[in-house]
Amino acid sequence: MYNSLKIYQKTRLKVAFRWLLILFYLVAGINHFIHPQFYIPLIPPYFPYPDLINLISGAVEILLALGVLFSSTRKRAVQGIILMLIAFIPSHVYFIEIGACVGLQSLCTPIWVAWVRLLLIHPLLIVWAWSVR
Repeated sequence: MYNSLKIYQKTRLKVAFRWLLILFYLVAGINHFIHPQFYIPLIPPYFPYPDLINLISGAVEILLALGVLFSSTRKRAVQGIILMLIAFIPSHVYFIEIGACVGLQSLCTPIWVAWVRLLLIHPLLIVWAWSVR
């Protein structure tokens, strides 16, 4: 009985993490369309067409979140999320390079927060995605 309760709790926790991941990427993806002015300054200037990159990023986040919903597409969607997170690394590095402040001072954080975001939070997002596969 104790083992079955443990398995049940573990399964519920995994399902909760999955739903949180889906919600997280749906909201993030939609936010690319609602608040592009937040994301566009984070795109390094050596990438062409930042407006298009922002829109594609938002659409991809939404599609991958929806892919996590279905067991038949979950593994590929999670792999896509991980690849997307890796593709976002240049934006995190760029944010650090410019002193953790972009867009008319509208997004400024202490530099250590930018480093924590790159070195701790970003890898945790990858682990979180991998855990719901």
